[in-house]
Amino acid sequence: MRYQELSYWLSTVDEPLTPRPPLGGDADADVVIVGAGYTGLWTAYYLAVADPALRITVLEREIAGFGASGRNGGWCSALFPTSLPALARRHGRDAALRMQRAMQETVREVGRVVAAEGIDCDWQLGGTVVLARSEAQLDRARADVAEARAHGLDPADLVLLDAAEATARCAAERVRGGTYTPHCAALHPARLVRGLARAVERRGVRIHERTPVTAIRAGAAVTPAGTVRAPVVVRATEGYTPGLPGQRRAVAPVYSLMVATEPLPEQTWARIGLAQRETFSDHRQSSSTASAPPTGGWRSAGGARRTISGPGSPPASTGSRGSSPRCVGCWASCSRCSGRRCRSATPGADRSGWPGTGRPRSGWTPRRGWPGRAGTSATGSAPRTSPDVRSRT
Repeated sequence: MRYQELSYWLSTVDEPLTPRPPLGGDADADVVIVGAGYTGLWTAYYLAVADPALRITVLEREIAGFGASGRNGGWCSALFPTSLPALARRHGRDAALRMQRAMQETVREVGRVVAAEGIDCDWQLGGTVVLARSEAQLDRARADVAEARAHGLDPADLVLLDAAEATARCAAERVRGGTYTPHCAALHPARLVRGLARAVERRGVRIHERTPVTAIRAGAAVTPAGTVRAPVVVRATEGYTPGLPGQRRAVAPVYSLMVATEPLPEQTWARIGLAQRETFSDHRQSSSTASAPPTGGWRSAGGARRTISGPGSPPASTGSRGSSPRCVGCWASCSRCSGRRCRSATPGADRSGWPGTGRPRSGWTPRRGWPGRAGTSATGSAPRTSPDVRSRT
């Protein structure tokens, strides 16, 4: 398989993507992690930091970053998949506010680790601007800000923008206003996940690629090459989880389509704005998200084009060449921009609609359900999972 062809991001990493050696036979570990995406590698990282003596093994069917971690919208955002009001209704206002603060802190924590580990992933903390291009969208923007205030967020956490302020950040057409939050970074997701894999290896973690796990049992991960036995097995397989025995309904795998445009001319960028590389979206009911990497093309994650996939679905890799990201419709000057690459990823959505982390029981623990926010949610949950996992080893 030519992994570089799976996504724009994987095609622009500074390495050949040669698979690491597969598992060579039966082995023992203190913790075995199934899946080398953000969820699995952040878990390995914080476990290794907390206890350098732990024997940690990561098993990956393809290569680190093969799944949604290597082909997504390029955001690290504090926006939680579940709204503040929904969190407050279930867990109370204080818990909802703590969750939001934890997400904000996690964005800063990812930036700290990126700097400390020397991971070159084009990290820039420019925030997110969400445009309102109709009165209905402007009403949603006002409601979002009112909800944020009502649930205890600071005024600077989510700012209501008038038309001039929104246009100054992102000069789209027919802008009525919008919102801005500073708690989001643009990044190169494949470079992050690949750099994270190297970082955990430097800390003694073993990664075996091209090693498909065919079953997860209490205290064991089974592969065609052998079984890795450990007191704790962490399932970090996200949208690929239904392919495991007994896990068909554990999460709902979804296709999330991304389009990368051709590079845009400098004069076009001068009109568009996004001087701080803000990520951006709009207040449509079903919107797309986008980011603008240093290379000068759009990277648009088509959230409106998510579809349910299943265990028998084709690999999440191909899409429609020549399609145009929805975001370019905000500018007449971009109306003829075509998609140079269109690829999809398969994140996993928990069927309850809530992401979560299971406690280690009977020798294994599931972590699942981060669609759209894996770069932050998976990171933030990892250090909180670490004490539970270490208590079992």
